[in-house]
Amino acid sequence: MKKLICEAGATKTDWRVIENGQQLARHLGAGLNVSTMDMAVIRKSIREAADALTGENEKSGAGNLTSDEPFGAIHFYAAGVVTPHIHEVLTSSFRSCFGTSGIEIQTDLMACARAACFHAPGVAAILGTGSNSCQFDGEKIVRHVKSGGFILGDEGSASVLGKWFVSDYIKGLVPAEIAAEYASQFPSEYADIVEQVYHNPGSPSAWLGSLCPFLLSHYGHPYIRRMVDGNFQAFIDRSLRQYDIDQYPVGIVGGFGYACQGILRPLFEAAGIRIRAFIPAPIEELIKYHA
Repeated sequence: MKKLICEAGATKTDWRVIENGQQLARHLGAGLNVSTMDMAVIRKSIREAADALTGENEKSGAGNLTSDEPFGAIHFYAAGVVTPHIHEVLTSSFRSCFGTSGIEIQTDLMACARAACFHAPGVAAILGTGSNSCQFDGEKIVRHVKSGGFILGDEGSASVLGKWFVSDYIKGLVPAEIAAEYASQFPSEYADIVEQVYHNPGSPSAWLGSLCPFLLSHYGHPYIRRMVDGNFQAFIDRSLRQYDIDQYPVGIVGGFGYACQGILRPLFEAAGIRIRAFIPAPIEELIKYHA
């Protein structure tokens, strides 16, 4: 039975067609957030994915994905808050583009929980462009400390680290040698920074998060180390401590967390938190889960 699994994040959307645990086709699309993006743009992305996957499948001889009932199921994991209206629009779009009635719409947090815990109870955390967390009982999310997004929360994320740094930069608080290197590689005039953050037609949080490779390359500097460690410590104190971390290990999902595991391990150990695993992206684990 063929299944379509889609994991939509802030920076990219990964579409996979599987059958009996084997991948038949793949398409990488632009990032999607159902809370912040126009639904017309999201519907267009779904149509583009259907067209791309149909082309791949026809070339591979696996059949036409847009036939009357090509899949036994579609599992779509979306960044953002899936309201009843958004759920209805997404379901309608998938049915129109793929001709499938078995459609499951879930949040990226459920993708994280299933990828990190499978069917076991535990705590799961997203540390990517944004951050989020939950406690999972093996079937459903039973506790959720709300993220708040990069303006109201998202502690521990790449976007918040970028936001803290840029805020310091425009106020002249960044050490001179780091500020000069930043200015040689990134928008550094005040007007340009404001444009990137407040008038960015794409994703301001993604732009802020894109500064993190530069920041992590300077982790040896005390100023950067305090900022990076403080970002992760805020996530531990403001989110993870509200779960049963004395009973369950924490699974970390996301490219930023995966890249920073050498920094995170001692911070978690000092907080008495056991780590289940670091997972760079949930899609491979979701393929196993749905197989």
